[in-house]
Amino acid sequence: MNEYEKFMVKKNEIMLKSVGIDFDKYETGKLAFDYEGLMRDVGYCLQDVKAIQQEVGVGNTPLLELKNITTLARKSSKTGTAARICVKDESCNPSGSFKDRRASISVYDAMKRGYKGVAAATSGNYGAAVASQANIRGLKCIIANECYDSRKVGQPEILEKGRKCESYGAEVIRLTVGPELFYAFLKVLDDTEFYNASLYSSFGVAGVETLGYEISEQCREKFGKDPVAVVITHAGGGNVTGTARGLFKADAASTSIIGASVDLSGLHMASDIAFNKKSFTTGHTGFGIPFVTNPDRSDVPRSAARPLRYLDRYVTITQGEVFWMTEILAQLEGMERGPAGNTSLAAAFAIAQEYGDDDIIVVQETEYTGAGKHLIPQLNFAKENGIGVFVGDPQDQIPGKNIVIPSHPSIVSVKDVDLAGLRNSYINNALKKVHDNKLNEIDVKFLSEETKMDKQEVLKVLVQRDIQVG
Repeated sequence: MNEYEKFMVKKNEIMLKSVGIDFDKYETGKLAFDYEGLMRDVGYCLQDVKAIQQEVGVGNTPLLELKNITTLARKSSKTGTAARICVKDESCNPSGSFKDRRASISVYDAMKRGYKGVAAATSGNYGAAVASQANIRGLKCIIANECYDSRKVGQPEILEKGRKCESYGAEVIRLTVGPELFYAFLKVLDDTEFYNASLYSSFGVAGVETLGYEISEQCREKFGKDPVAVVITHAGGGNVTGTARGLFKADAASTSIIGASVDLSGLHMASDIAFNKKSFTTGHTGFGIPFVTNPDRSDVPRSAARPLRYLDRYVTITQGEVFWMTEILAQLEGMERGPAGNTSLAAAFAIAQEYGDDDIIVVQETEYTGAGKHLIPQLNFAKENGIGVFVGDPQDQIPGKNIVIPSHPSIVSVKDVDLAGLRNSYINNALKKVHDNKLNEIDVKFLSEETKMDKQEVLKVLVQRDIQVG
């Protein structure tokens, strides 16, 4: 056994010490675990979370109607109609993204439990959010940041996010792409005994529930009804999960939960060669698909981000369409925002055309922008890495080969991801843990809840795989 293997044996011990959650107590079957019990044991109800966030200037962000973009959608629509498009302006949070909601609860919990510092593994806005909240609560902060390929070259967007973490005084450990991120992060937790402010902990997901709740509250106040759909940029799943749970707590049961990711199919996210061939660091299929089909691939034993439980629809949009929408938002609405929220906004532009003029669609987030996040440095970086950039039909995009900016608004479209296929993939991944081809009834119930499949559908799938239940 080498040094790496010896250290990884300590994983569960380190996690228990750094998160303060005994995940074993939630294990109820061979596959099943008590997900709602995990969420209840956060110990902060929705009103508690709102109060904690209000204390540090998080939340209660404005809901803005994008009237000019809605008009453009109606002009582009084949029917001449389109839903009114609104956006929740999460860039108004302290560090400039919805991630402040996640960080605020984790960092508060760390302070309350007496930890001296917090740590997080992230290449995105979450690091800045954790660092910002740590400053407010008087804690130290370390961010493990996967930002380079083997040449020590990093994307402008990732480097911008690392810069922002350092601007808040965080120690940033910059790493190359590959398995060393998780190992290095575990080493940080073991050496420092800091709190693991994981993106995938129950505390972080509980922090996002206020976002979904506010969307429903604000829509009812402004329009007298809930939105027909909320479009959410989907990566690791916490955004979808927390927002959906908040909408459910507001009794907005009729609102569709639509996830949107940038289509980077064909690019292996752990590949050194492919690392800088993509122009999006999060919110893409390299995160979205794996975290739907195997949510526990994160830095906690059981992730609180369970997107398949909540998704009604999952769509992809191309890189060029997101860059196009970034410019449209600035030119038509006077709002310069970063790419994460513009992923779901580009998708919402197309989806809105499926609805009537009286319907409301909400894009669930915006994020701050900065020099490295702007489309020009990103597109220039793409060209430097051999990616062709041109105007035309986005359907001609080949990820890692080219980026196609739409030549006309009418050709902006979404592609639906096969949720049934993802549900089957989830079950296949889950069954890898079963070595005797036998499951209990509680496991079947769990699989049904995890996949939004009827129990009989789950049983049918299990029969096909020669799994006995009883």
